[in-house]
Amino acid sequence: MSELTHFDDQGASRMVDTSGKPETLRQARASGQVRMQPATLQLIRDRGHAKGDVLEVARLAGIMAAKRTGELIPLCHPLPITSATVDFAFEKDELLHIESTVRIFGRTGVEMEALAAVSVAALTVYDMCKAVDKSMTIERIRLEEKTGGKSGDFRRSDD
Repeated sequence: MSELTHFDDQGASRMVDTSGKPETLRQARASGQVRMQPATLQLIRDRGHAKGDVLEVARLAGIMAAKRTGELIPLCHPLPITSATVDFAFEKDELLHIESTVRIFGRTGVEMEALAAVSVAALTVYDMCKAVDKSMTIERIRLEEKTGGKSGDFRRSDD
């Protein structure tokens, strides 16, 4: 079990001790998408939803999720994030692309914070639009790249 850093040699859960690690600039970028009916995407694009601007509410929810990831995921450290962004792009007639980038100058990475931001932004889009489109699906939430730290850089190489 020693490969999994959140378990000790006996298999018990633990929070990783980062006190001996140097502080470095770390960044992670994650993405996901929400597939929906073309009319729903158009409603979002035109900012015509009765509940308000769906993307701005989802952006704020995603940023808040990044900041509170340590409260959501049991073994994540609470981190003093220096930057968190959530951006949207309209792809095809039925696909909303979501991307988050999170940065920190610290002792541990921010992959989970970027993934949480994308996840909660997507859930917020779903919540705000479910009255008009219950068939929406949240898809392909994944880490795209991360920089900094002992494990080195990672960049997804597929599509």
